[in-house]
Amino acid sequence: MAKDGTYRGGRRVKAGSKPDALADKIMKGAPAKRMELPDFTDDMTDFDVDDIGDGVELEGMDMPSPDDYLSALQKDGKPLGADEIYKETWLWLKERGCERLVNKRLLESYSEAFARYIQCSEAVSKYGMLGKHPTTGAAIASPFTQLLMNFQKQANLLWYEIYDIVKQNCTEPFEGSPQDSVMEQLLRSRRNM
Repeated sequence: MAKDGTYRGGRRVKAGSKPDALADKIMKGAPAKRMELPDFTDDMTDFDVDDIGDGVELEGMDMPSPDDYLSALQKDGKPLGADEIYKETWLWLKERGCERLVNKRLLESYSEAFARYIQCSEAVSKYGMLGKHPTTGAAIASPFTQLLMNFQKQANLLWYEIYDIVKQNCTEPFEGSPQDSVMEQLLRSRRNM
């Protein structure tokens, strides 16, 4: 214990060797465990209640719809485009059978951060990497470059969380990510507007 009463040693977050992917454990013959989700499709209609009524007409949905703020119009009149990233990432998760394991809010946060990263990247391309100081008039680094790095870091951290969930629960070997073509699609779609 240090003089100020805090512990300085001990385990650090994200330190040490990373666990093997579930698919690799299965291939090696090592004991592996996949998170089991309850299946609510079993016959759950064995109710003996006489007065239930008609109830509400429910509609099933395959993919939870992204919130409106992911496709909100920006100051320049263009949509943010995070809803496209959300859909692409959700479909990527569904292909691996992990769509029920990733929280919707985590997926939305990742989609927004990645869309903001693209937005800042476009601003750097449009306005350049240098700006003019408002009072002195001297050349300064563009504020968009710092924003770009912050959004990139945030998007990467969120992606690592999503990828870790998939890695620990996907039984099939996989490679690539849904963003291999998404950024290219978004940049093209924003230019055509």
